[in-house]
Amino acid sequence: MQPLAGQDLLHTQPHPIHWLATATAISAVIAVSSLLQPTGALATTTGPSSAEAAPVPAAPDPSRVAFPVNCGPNRLDVVRKVSGDLDGTGGTQTVAVVRCHSEAGTPPSGVYVLARPSDPTDPTAAPRVVATLLAPSQRLSVQDITLDARVVSATVQGYSSPDVPRYMPDVHKTIKWQWQGGKFVQSELPADTATDGA
Repeated sequence: MQPLAGQDLLHTQPHPIHWLATATAISAVIAVSSLLQPTGALATTTGPSSAEAAPVPAAPDPSRVAFPVNCGPNRLDVVRKVSGDLDGTGGTQTVAVVRCHSEAGTPPSGVYVLARPSDPTDPTAAPRVVATLLAPSQRLSVQDITLDARVVSATVQGYSSPDVPRYMPDVHKTIKWQWQGGKFVQSELPADTATDGA
């Protein structure tokens, strides 16, 4: 006897029990996949960053330093500072510009490089002066100082002779220092004086 048209497909007709079984199987797959996500998936949100694990040491504070400058009865002022890794070793140094306090005129500047204390675990230890870039005895006044790619640059002014009035500096130049071969090497642009070309 030949089956009626479509009679051989009766067993493929969906029944409620089929839908229930399919839904249960899909739910089980989703639940299992959510439990089996990679263990490293949360590492970026729960683990400490490298910056938190190894904080960068603070730059030496020039306000805690006894500079080799004699100001007599006047105080010593720190007028400018820049900080960075000057020698490329990963540490942080500070370049401080200091001068004796004066109510009038511009006293000569001193420029010093400061490093962390020899014993950084001692909270009372002051930073160390490790280099003198410009001494007050050179009788130059620093107008600005910058640090770019480990090169320290200072614009300075001074006097071409003792006869030049102290309120009219006639020498203006830029001095640069860079750590090379275990020391700071100085270079400068030619001085610009009022007598040039005379």
